[in-house]
Amino acid sequence: MTSMLLSLILGAVSVTAFAPLEVFPIAWLTTGGLFFLLVQAPDVRSAFARGFAHGLGIFLAGVSWVFVSLNEFGGLPTVPAALATLLFCAFLALFPALWSAAFVRIRSGKPFADVLAFAACWSLSEWTRGWLFTGFPWLTLGYSQSPPSPLSGFAPVVGVYGVSFFTVVVGAGLVGGMVGCHRETISLSSPPKFRLALSTPTLLCVVCALAVGYFAQQHRWTWAVGQPLRVALLQGNISQDVKWQPGHFADSLAVYFELTKDHPAQLSILPETAIPSYFHQIPKAFLGDLARLVQTRGGDLLLGTVLGDDQNYANIVVTLGASPPQVYSKHHLVPFGEFVPSGFGWFVAALRMPKSNFSPGTVDQIPLAVSGQQVAVNICYEDLFGEEIIRSMPHASILANVSNTAWFGRRSLAQPQHLQISQMRALETGRPMLRATNTGMTAVVLPTGLVDKKLPPFVRGALVADVQGYAGTTPYARFGNGLVLILAVAALLFSMLARTGWRSETSKRNWNRLWLKVKAVYPPTRNP
Repeated sequence: MTSMLLSLILGAVSVTAFAPLEVFPIAWLTTGGLFFLLVQAPDVRSAFARGFAHGLGIFLAGVSWVFVSLNEFGGLPTVPAALATLLFCAFLALFPALWSAAFVRIRSGKPFADVLAFAACWSLSEWTRGWLFTGFPWLTLGYSQSPPSPLSGFAPVVGVYGVSFFTVVVGAGLVGGMVGCHRETISLSSPPKFRLALSTPTLLCVVCALAVGYFAQQHRWTWAVGQPLRVALLQGNISQDVKWQPGHFADSLAVYFELTKDHPAQLSILPETAIPSYFHQIPKAFLGDLARLVQTRGGDLLLGTVLGDDQNYANIVVTLGASPPQVYSKHHLVPFGEFVPSGFGWFVAALRMPKSNFSPGTVDQIPLAVSGQQVAVNICYEDLFGEEIIRSMPHASILANVSNTAWFGRRSLAQPQHLQISQMRALETGRPMLRATNTGMTAVVLPTGLVDKKLPPFVRGALVADVQGYAGTTPYARFGNGLVLILAVAALLFSMLARTGWRSETSKRNWNRLWLKVKAVYPPTRNP
């Protein structure tokens, strides 16, 4: 029970490594602490419990904004909203729990191999959570290593899951490299014994990870093309509780027209559903005035709204201005918020969420050609999925995320966490990321992952900046998550070989049998 409580605390504390605090070394310490607890686990069941407690601590502390969405804006009473949030966090905690059990099952007792196996299990846990049941990769450990962490240098090569892998290598390596843990036999039932014992290969691996990550930060995979573009990112700060009320519709039109007029730019970007109505219901006079306003400047505007009717509607961004009309339709929808999973209609019916069953767009949409740039738009939740963002590479020169995070309240961690996610997308693609949000965080992120400019949250205003387009392809944009999966599988194979022993008689017999089978299928050729 003490170990589970400690795991829970370590998980909760690890949230301080993420935005807004961004104390990135905390992630090394907490993962190292979990590694220490897992190598002490007497059996697989105990490992599962400790991994579950750690995950529960992370998600209860880090995604508490789910409760705000359900209770304050979804209209769900306090107790059901709290229970739903707890169940959601418990479901997410199953991923680290299962992979913690897998780690203890395969660990060899050799520090270097165990560190690599733990890093592989962790990154595979996050990768699985990122796609299963449409995926929820929020609080992936690698996000905590956004600049200035030296490990952010791995992002353009192996993506956020690869950054997680090396974060765990550093954290677990510091523990495994200084505290030896061995068993008299490999049997899980034998009690572990600890001693202070330096493992040179393990500590060297930690040093190499930090050094390679640091020097990789200095390398530029992409390059600037064309002239800088003057952009205006508009933040209307319209409260969610009035946003969809018909009586406030005219206010939304007035706010965004004035912001556009008062902040001239070559490209103006409005947030997700900035105009809260169907596109065909927006007054034609307003659209005409807005289009003429940006056309006189020789520019374009990206407008967030809804396309369709009450039976079939989509979350879109449409262009107005000098360029031909174009539309981007959101394709990766949020479960419960934007579509109803099978069998959960009763739950969504209990919420006061307008437009909660969108139709998805196609996955092969091309970037929007506006203001002389190829702008790859993603809407809100979509920028959590790096492998989907890179579909627009290498054609896109700029990334743009439009969001409405008013759903998460004023004291939520969601806004700064979401900005940190955008920093990782910029790093992975080598492209600037423009974020136009309703309440925050509206920002310009450089291809290096650094935030260039940002607006304070929960204020009405515009962020005007000169943004440079980029060309080229990073390794991650070319291969996606394939590289980190290869890395993780190789680490697991290494651990399994360390467990059986490379020089043992059993191992030799197994390798000889494998070699004989290979020769039987592919007999060696002989020279005549």
